[in-house]
Amino acid sequence: MFSLNWLISALSFAIFNVIEEGSNRNADDPERQVLLEKASRADTTALGEIYDQYAERIYAYIYHRVGQAELAEDLTGQVFMRMLEAIRSGQAWRTSFSGWLYRIAHNLVIDHYRRRGRASFVDIDEVPPISTTDGEPSRSVQASMDRESLQAALSQLTEDQAQVITLRFLEDLSITEVATIMNRNEGAIKALQYRAALALRRIMQP
Repeated sequence: MFSLNWLISALSFAIFNVIEEGSNRNADDPERQVLLEKASRADTTALGEIYDQYAERIYAYIYHRVGQAELAEDLTGQVFMRMLEAIRSGQAWRTSFSGWLYRIAHNLVIDHYRRRGRASFVDIDEVPPISTTDGEPSRSVQASMDRESLQAALSQLTEDQAQVITLRFLEDLSITEVATIMNRNEGAIKALQYRAALALRRIMQP
């Protein structure tokens, strides 16, 4: 379950410790490299495994951005359709696969809001309730309150700040992956993360 206490602790750590990371945390995994190589050749089985590994993560990322479950499901489907189209047309990823996939998702979200002519965050009242697997109403209510508090806090950040917070702390992506998604160098992402973490902590702990 999402925890605001955890996020605040993570933000405090991020302010004073910009984590040094390598390129891709999974780049040296031989099995992963074989899987991605097969997927790049449009191997059906490999593509199915890729979908199983990333579908929930991409959905969660999009949901954090749009706040609507049905819309997030629709855009998630479009992400994987575009992934397949890119692979078949020889325009697949060149370095980080996850960064490339999240960038597709990011672009779809941006396109959606451009068509709608709206800001990048929905109103708190539009956020659907958060379900929990333990069936405890009190925990479900707390999760919903935490979600609404975070949504309100993120809406006070700049677009780039909200983006880096979502990717780094809610989706747990590396600096390198976020740099790929946001089309910036790693130094710029670290600086942006510092400013975003400081701003969000001030909002959440006035």
